[in-house]
Amino acid sequence: MNEWWSELAGVTRFFYGMAAFFSVFFLWQIIAAFAGMTGDDMDVGGADADVDVDIDLDADAPDDIDHHDVVESSQAFKILSLRSIVTFFTLFSWGSALYTTQGVPVVKAMGIATIWGFVGMFAIALIFWGMGKLTETGTKDVASAAGKIGTVYLDIPAEGFGEVKVDISGASEHVRAKSVDGVALPAGTEVRVVQVMSQALVGVRKLTAKGEES
Repeated sequence: MNEWWSELAGVTRFFYGMAAFFSVFFLWQIIAAFAGMTGDDMDVGGADADVDVDIDLDADAPDDIDHHDVVESSQAFKILSLRSIVTFFTLFSWGSALYTTQGVPVVKAMGIATIWGFVGMFAIALIFWGMGKLTETGTKDVASAAGKIGTVYLDIPAEGFGEVKVDISGASEHVRAKSVDGVALPAGTEVRVVQVMSQALVGVRKLTAKGEES
């Protein structure tokens, strides 16, 4: 092994070192991506009741909701870009190392390795895009929360937004919420979802001790 390494040209050693460096990050990203695909706890709850519920998924969301969605989209784009860049340099460095080891001129080796990198970059992006589509297939339908009783998870200011924990498609989920009555709702308050404004926002109303809206 030592003899093989000592016979390599300096540029080839550099490419192997580069390949090892980026391979570590590549494997870490793949493992982290799969390890992060876990579901939420199954805490089914809620109650049935005759209640007027407004479901308006096409309604214009508040300005800060749009901003929130934009931020999430940009973060997802950054993750995808980082993964693609790491993939590119991992394959580029391995290709360059292997071709120069075989005596291919450095410039030609780098040119072929660049093709390796771009092919791998688009392939990994396509794979994770497909995985994202599969995940979206099981996405919870917030409209199913209409009329359900939930609990305020993050304080809801009188004129602002908080978060509630409510049953959505048979599973307990957290969703952004606002008070339809303009009343502040502290964490722990029982509420009923009386309006579904979008897939990211619901309107809630506080329940009285009898389980009816106040």
